[in-house]
Amino acid sequence: MKELQDAMNALSADRRTKVETRAKALIAEEMTLRDLRRAQDLTQECMAELLGVGQDNISRLEGRADMLLSTLRGYIAAMGGSLDLIVRFPDRPAVSLAALFGNEEKAKGKARRKRTVDKHAKHCPA
Repeated sequence: MKELQDAMNALSADRRTKVETRAKALIAEEMTLRDLRRAQDLTQECMAELLGVGQDNISRLEGRADMLLSTLRGYIAAMGGSLDLIVRFPDRPAVSLAALFGNEEKAKGKARRKRTVDKHAKHCPA
């Protein structure tokens, strides 16, 4: 049986680049909360501080397969990001469900993100 590297080496340079690009895209689509946190150079302890919870809560949260959108949104906002929910159907254009969070929540999120980023710089050195 061929090893993966042998199979990749047998491909043309152009084909190998296409395969590697597609693999990176697929991996990016499947990032976990833990991967997102690590990509931001944050520890579980830092996230716990930013969210005002214990580190054990962050560990459990990152291991969950199901959670409230508001919980996920808060976690992402604590890292300085934002959560967008997009609905896609094969025969229609994509639609953003921004109304789930409402304008008031979006304004709070922006203010919270600013504070969170400030807190991150102060309390969670990378």
